[in-house]
Amino acid sequence: MAQSTQLHVVTGKGGTGKTTVAASLAMALAGRGKKVLLCEVEGRQGIAQLFDVPPLPYEERQIAVGLGGGEVYALAIDPESALLEYLAMYYRLGRAGKALDRFGIIDFATTIAPGVRDVLLTGKVYEAARRREGDRFTYDAVIMDAPPTGRITRFLNVNSEVAGLAKVGPIRRQADSIMEMMRSAQTHVHLVTVLEEMPVQETIDGITELTSERLPVGRVILNLVRPSLLSDTSRDALEFGTVKPAGIAKSLTSVGLDKAAAPALISGGHAHLERQALQDDQRQILVESGRPLIELPLLRDAIDLGALFELAEQLTDLEETS
Repeated sequence: MAQSTQLHVVTGKGGTGKTTVAASLAMALAGRGKKVLLCEVEGRQGIAQLFDVPPLPYEERQIAVGLGGGEVYALAIDPESALLEYLAMYYRLGRAGKALDRFGIIDFATTIAPGVRDVLLTGKVYEAARRREGDRFTYDAVIMDAPPTGRITRFLNVNSEVAGLAKVGPIRRQADSIMEMMRSAQTHVHLVTVLEEMPVQETIDGITELTSERLPVGRVILNLVRPSLLSDTSRDALEFGTVKPAGIAKSLTSVGLDKAAAPALISGGHAHLERQALQDDQRQILVESGRPLIELPLLRDAIDLGALFELAEQLTDLEETS
């Protein structure tokens, strides 16, 4: 019997669009009628911006409905609020905890003990994933918009983070319970990348680190993939040098365009071929990693709710096949 609902952790190098992917995954699952909680832990309010809603408080709030009738709830988790909740739940320090917050002790504690901060952040996700209403989990899936790939293993591996701080006691027990969930069959850590050298290398390194800590790697999601803009005939002509400025200039003149643009068009065509070749090379590196891949296209327009629906269509099978 599952001990928690499905947990999808979405990470990626900064600038690869991990928040957009996390939001699109939430819409994909809601499109299949599921109730989803989308969490962020970095305090950037990226989810609120994507869904064009007011800044998220420290409470679960419905922000969207999927085409299949499912619901997307969102939660912005901050360590101070999580610690106050923890103190109220386990030590019954309701008003006393708020008094500590006014004196700045909570901020001090989470600053000098970053491992505790991560336990508090992941602990709230843990609580949401395990929460039940009767004999059912409250949510069908919980999605975490997690820290970047370079920090994800340390962030999720809360046992090592608190090893020097707590050998026994409630914090240690909380860390042990979180790690049990993080390494369970219900959890998948998905890595978002673009097809460029540095993000791809960071993704490969992230897979290695996660695997070494027995954290379950899910899909590698290739975001912002540029489609080929050239026909096979045009590509071959550029590659073999059979396209000439004079011929392009003649074609431009025939449709009423400036023939002087011919050299720039040829140069742009070669640059496009080089960009596509870079994508192909980096894609092959990821194929050789052995992880299943999903590709998401580069969208020309701004990312809004309509764009999230469009990207969600590419992610509908992720839950079953990760």
